[in-house]
Amino acid sequence: MPNKAQEDAVINLKSVQDLSKQLGFEWTIIAYELGFTRAEIGQFHAAAVEKKAQARRMLECWYERSWNKLNKTKLLQDALERAGRKDLADILRCLHWGHQKLSNRVELPSAFPFLITVHKTINNRQGLKKINELSR
Repeated sequence: MPNKAQEDAVINLKSVQDLSKQLGFEWTIIAYELGFTRAEIGQFHAAAVEKKAQARRMLECWYERSWNKLNKTKLLQDALERAGRKDLADILRCLHWGHQKLSNRVELPSAFPFLITVHKTINNRQGLKKINELSR
């Protein structure tokens, strides 16, 4: 189980804002899956015209509500999958996995090449070294 610092490295205000840019009409399904009521979803609709702005406000509100939950990455992944956005859930899963400490015995996911990119971008040399050792 990740610790709080590892979790926050994946789900933070910037990451939910970036995620909202990739959402369209399905944001309402995600909102429902994250526990928002119809009235709250209606308020997001009324606050902005564009779907991306509505999605952004919804995810920011969810983040504010969920900032102290240890499983918020999993909650968001599940909501994305149930709304038909497995592509975005997989990206979160890879980012989350990339922030974990690697043991000597680790099963590499099918998204292994993407993980190399993640490790290079977050400048995690120790983690990248461990992945390279395991792939030999």
